[in-house]
Order: sequence, then structure tokens, then C-alpha cells
Amino acid sequence: MATVKLNGRSVRIDGPDDMPLLWALRDLLAMTGTKFGCGQGLCGACTVQVDGGMARSCITPLGAVAGKSVTTIEGVGRTRVGGAVQKAWLDGNVPQCGYCQSGQIMSACALLASNPKPTDADIDSFMSGNICRCGTYPRIRAAIKKAGGVA
Repeated sequence: MATVKLNGRSVRIDGPDDMPLLWALRDLLAMTGTKFGCGQGLCGACTVQVDGGMARSCITPLGAVAGKSVTTIEGVGRTRVGGAVQKAWLDGNVPQCGYCQSGQIMSACALLASNPKPTDADIDSFMSGNICRCGTYPRIRAAIKKAGGVA
């Protein structure tokens, strides 16, 4: 069991400490925007933010986020950066199948929070842990630059 600040509000999650955060979000809280991909923290589909940094929710135990701030795709649009990224994603028609996109957006938000004007190399390096099977990387890069005011 953990109490977290989830998307800006205090929430008690009644699950075992070793339960992956991903399953607590999806199964206990019915927040299905965060996706299951590989289950090993390698593909980025399950990316959320914990205290502003990126975390792979499939390998992050619920007990590790107790007392911390967790932001998911459902809440990231309420932030200035998150809103800009989501708008750029829509304007650029970034998703193809869309499965990986919540993780891509969460990572893009973390990048822009730390580097508001990233270069192509910065974007490629930072986003390299997020896999898109449809290959929308050029549209992802363009949306990140637009959201950062670089495009």
C-alpha cells in the first residue's frame, strides 16, 4: 500500500509494495493510458514521471513511489510543457498505431523540462529508450522541436 500524489492529488493505492506501478495504475486505479510493452523497462511504453524524472512503471515497485509525485499521461497535459507537447503531437499527427505514444509523450515532456531547446542529437539520444514499431521518429522529433519552440 502506498500514498502518492498522483496527477496532483493525494491517492492511496491498496496494493502490495512489490506490485509494479504499471499494474497498480491500470488494474487498481483503472488508468489505462500507461501501456504495457516489454515488462522489462526497455521499450518505454510504460513511462511515467516520478518526482519529475522518467520512470519505467513496469519495473518500478509501488513501494518505491510512496510519498512521491507521480504523473501519468492522464495528468501531464495539465502542465505547461505537457500541454505544449500534446498539442504538438496532435498538430503533427504523430501517432500511427498510437500504442507507444503515451510513453513517448511522457519522455518528451521530461526532455523539454530539462532542455527546452533540444537539438536533433539531444532528442535522438534522450528518446532512444522509447521504441516506436511504426517508425514515427521523424514526426516525434518535429513535435518535440515545435513544443520546445525550436521548429
